[in-house]
Amino acid sequence: MVVDPESEGARWRSRLAALLDGYDTAASVLLNGFLVGAIAAASLSFVASTFAIPADLRRALEWGDRAIAVLFTVEYALRWWCAPRPWRYPFTPLALLDAAAIVPMLLGSDVLFLRLLRSLRILRLLRFSGSIELLRRLGRQDLQIPIRVALALGSFLFVAAGSIYQVEHNLPQTHIRNFLDAFYFTVVTTTTVGFGDITPRSDAGRLVTLSTIAAGVILIPWQVGDLVRQFVKTLQKISDPCLICGLEFHDVDARFCKRCGAPLPEIVPMLDRSKAPQDSP
Repeated sequence: MVVDPESEGARWRSRLAALLDGYDTAASVLLNGFLVGAIAAASLSFVASTFAIPADLRRALEWGDRAIAVLFTVEYALRWWCAPRPWRYPFTPLALLDAAAIVPMLLGSDVLFLRLLRSLRILRLLRFSGSIELLRRLGRQDLQIPIRVALALGSFLFVAAGSIYQVEHNLPQTHIRNFLDAFYFTVVTTTTVGFGDITPRSDAGRLVTLSTIAAGVILIPWQVGDLVRQFVKTLQKISDPCLICGLEFHDVDARFCKRCGAPLPEIVPMLDRSKAPQDSP
């Protein structure tokens, strides 16, 4: 029997795409969990490198960064290989974000533009936002929006703090000496508290600050609005877990699960019971 190499290659690409982008199997969940852990480790390594740490630890972090960079590069190449349209893949938003996170890790350049890209590595978590859908499958639909909002706001603050740190920490008489100073300044600035104890010293720092304020004015109300809408929707539902798929919240008058169609456990609310006809004596 002769096997068509093209069809065999297509099958392998399909399997790899399902492994990288799916959350239906234990292998895909494990792989994506490992990649998320690598992103978190790279982000923590960046934060630790901004403090005064022993030289041996700094060298270990640098080697760890290189190993993670190789891992991300292999992942990028595999995603490119199994993409439906490989010629368009490098120009897609997520691919550009991946490249922006990988390039400074590989080059280790002192160019300001490349240093600014280092804090973008945490945004690679957006690629794995589909893993939040696991909560829906586990019947925790009410947690999807809060976790997504926390991820978006946390990533925004991290990138903003990393950017102001990169443009300010080498200046004379700077107020921003490490990531903690930068994160404190970012939170105070974004929330418009403005204590004034930390201020940018350079034009680039002022530009980053203005960009942070403008982005925060747009992003924070948007995300908080999503959170409020989710809470309102949850309050309008009852906890009536499906015995088949486990989906927890359903409309008050629902009799069948809106996900799998199975009959819901028969629950008579207390108000309905009070309206039930009473047996005559």
